[in-house]
Amino acid sequence: MMMTGKQYLDSLDDGRQIYLDGQRVDDVAAEPLFEAATRWVASGYDATHRPGDGEAGPYYDIPGSPQDLREQLELLLGWDMVTVTTAQGLLALLTAAARMRGTHPGYARRIEDYFEYCKSRDLRCVQAITDAKGNRKLPPSKQDDPDLYTRIVERRPDGIVVRGAKLHISAAAICHELVVMPTKMMKPGEEDWAVACAIPVGAPGVKIVNTTYAPRAEEEHFPYSSRYNMPEGFVVLDDVFVPNERVFLCGETEYSATFAHSLGLWERLGGSAHLAEGGDLLVGLAQLIAEANGLERVAHIKDKIAEMIIYATLTRAGLEAAIANAKTTPEGWVYPDELFTNAAKHYGAAEFNLMVRHLHDIAGGAVLTAPSMNDLRSSEVGPFVEKYMRTMDGVPAEYRMRLFHAIRDITADAYGGWQLVTMIQSGGGLYAQRLVVAKHYDMDRAKRLGLAAAGLTGEEAG
Repeated sequence: MMMTGKQYLDSLDDGRQIYLDGQRVDDVAAEPLFEAATRWVASGYDATHRPGDGEAGPYYDIPGSPQDLREQLELLLGWDMVTVTTAQGLLALLTAAARMRGTHPGYARRIEDYFEYCKSRDLRCVQAITDAKGNRKLPPSKQDDPDLYTRIVERRPDGIVVRGAKLHISAAAICHELVVMPTKMMKPGEEDWAVACAIPVGAPGVKIVNTTYAPRAEEEHFPYSSRYNMPEGFVVLDDVFVPNERVFLCGETEYSATFAHSLGLWERLGGSAHLAEGGDLLVGLAQLIAEANGLERVAHIKDKIAEMIIYATLTRAGLEAAIANAKTTPEGWVYPDELFTNAAKHYGAAEFNLMVRHLHDIAGGAVLTAPSMNDLRSSEVGPFVEKYMRTMDGVPAEYRMRLFHAIRDITADAYGGWQLVTMIQSGGGLYAQRLVVAKHYDMDRAKRLGLAAAGLTGEEAG
């Protein structure tokens, strides 16, 4: 049955070992720095809840056509991060299952059973992929500590025992399940590190050390991040037992990259959708603050906003192309086109920082130095703030200050810094996307065009 928001909050009281600022968090739902995050997820539960057996949320829908895929992405933009990672992560697992079915039908069946398990209980999952990695020059088997890549330390008749750490796992502390997968392709001789499995957050041996960009000051000064924030988890797997039915890969190195590639595809699709939406947000903020400052007709301001509009439009065009050219698996599931998905994510991420720079250049230094709203309400200094922060009739101080605080919060404070790094790193980083683009681009056709333009044939070129 589907959970309500309250049932979700209650479900977090399962003995999980969660840490923040060096202290154990005994009540996750009551922790002030987690409160906005858990409230956000709980509101999503309430918004989609339907009573009765057999009901499931739209985040468990498996797209069967490009239109299904488009509709799910439109919904995704309104979901909390945990629900987004649940939808993307489970679709990634199903994509991996489809690619493994021919040679490992047992793993494919376990993945499908796990999908149904999560669906029937309305659980939320995050994907635990990035290992500590140690000395990046060395492979897993050559590290001075073999645990620097998550590995199997014991094989039992009824399951396996895993040890390691997974880093940068957004919302790990407030979800139900960790879907562990290899961080990269493993080679023969590295079978112990070729492991994929599902682990409950409350399982013995799981410890999650958290950081957060949740504001630690008045909410009004952080109009966006006070409502939308998530903890970042440093997940420790300290000899965690995983029963066989939750093991999806156990030493088969030839499939060790299948999970990462599948997850990368879905994460990059979702990332492209957020970048397109975020591009429109940056354009809107730039236009609003330009108008509030009386600069909307200045040539260089108009040029920067035009460039931001092109960025938002091209990112969305790549997203639309990924959907329109979606492929279908033998099972009838639809997944986005690899070339357009990776090109859209790469372009959107690579140019995002420049769009933020344009916004800051348009807005000016008050992005960082605008007084707080409490200063505006002060009986002693408020009249001065009101006098000097207004610009013209129809643009009072409060209106302009709220724009400045939104711009700072979204692009230039703790959340803004988190977002600048995340846009680059999410989905595997820019280099990984370049590799996939090069792999799926039709280079032969491009070469034929070049030969034809030069009046050459393939035979003449050798």
